[in-house]
Amino acid sequence: MAGVGFFTCFTVFGVFFSFGAFFKPMAGEFGASHAGASAVFAITACLSNLLGVVGGHLSDRYGPRRVMIVGAATIGVGLVATARIDHLWIGYFTYGVGVGVGIAFTYVPVLAMVAGWFLKRRTAALGITVAGIGCGTLVFAPLAAAAIQRFGWREAYLLMGLVAATVLVVCALLAQAPPVTSQAGGVRLTAVIRTRPFILLYLSSLLTSLAVFVPFVYLPAFAQLHGTSDVRAATLVGFIGAASVGGRLGLGALASRFEPLKLYKVCALTMGLSFAAWACHGAYAWLVLFTVVMGSAYGGWVVLLPAVVAEIFGVEGMGATLGALYSGSALSAIMGTPLAGFIIDRTGDYLGAAALAGTAAVTGFLVVLPLGHKTVVAARANFAA
Repeated sequence: MAGVGFFTCFTVFGVFFSFGAFFKPMAGEFGASHAGASAVFAITACLSNLLGVVGGHLSDRYGPRRVMIVGAATIGVGLVATARIDHLWIGYFTYGVGVGVGIAFTYVPVLAMVAGWFLKRRTAALGITVAGIGCGTLVFAPLAAAAIQRFGWREAYLLMGLVAATVLVVCALLAQAPPVTSQAGGVRLTAVIRTRPFILLYLSSLLTSLAVFVPFVYLPAFAQLHGTSDVRAATLVGFIGAASVGGRLGLGALASRFEPLKLYKVCALTMGLSFAAWACHGAYAWLVLFTVVMGSAYGGWVVLLPAVVAEIFGVEGMGATLGALYSGSALSAIMGTPLAGFIIDRTGDYLGAAALAGTAAVTGFLVVLPLGHKTVVAARANFAA
């Protein structure tokens, strides 16, 4: 099941995080501002996180296979339709809704599925699953940039849609519901979201995810502004993905020996501080350094969040719990990247956007800092009762 999860994440987020390669040609063709063009990405990220609770609940109730097939179809249709738009605002619906719903109906169900199948080595299995995000980013971003140069952004999206839908349908057909399922996920979720640990994790996820979204949209354009070629600029996003693989696998393995919550805090803080390397210099070597540090911390943060949820609240009804938690990222997506674009449009540089992202991640660390071992023990006892 971890293999199914890997290729699901590889495809879904390879598509999603390659948006930076499409950002400049799309904005150029439609004469859009940074804020206007980034809204396509923002809507996608918002819906993918906001509807995660729906995808998770449906997966808990009906099993992951049916839900993932719906997600595969919406991603494919959304990308093919985006290749035919004649106004940017139409892309808010074709790409935003198509890819957004597709992520919500594939990512959360597959995470809950893998977490339910593994007990002793859950974080390691989750690490393998979400390593697909980094590998997909590493592969898709430069390939997308090369395809855009050769065929144009419309044909690149058409090809991507066909490939993504095919791979995701195969993954869905191989998916199997875990042996432990929840029949009372709605009641359980109502109890979970009122707890202090959930509220703090929700706020931390909201703030930290803002830092994740900003470089995926604006880092390639920043590098191009400083003389980097289009393909090398897009490759920076791939470097984030590559570094995140190490973070996912390494920290996923460490979480079996150390408390996942402590490692989660370290990742959030490191991610925030890494933006200093982006803000300090536009040289390509500095940007690579940023991608390595930020990507490693981001990878660990991604794999540790569901591990922390499982540790505190258990795996029963985990799809709905994760979906509800990820809805916080919807707010940061819909506000964060357009706000960063607004700052860039008003100031003419990217320093403010980098500062916004770094500050958000550090604040996300401070928010979750009060959570400790006693909190985990108390919450676990409460939900076991």
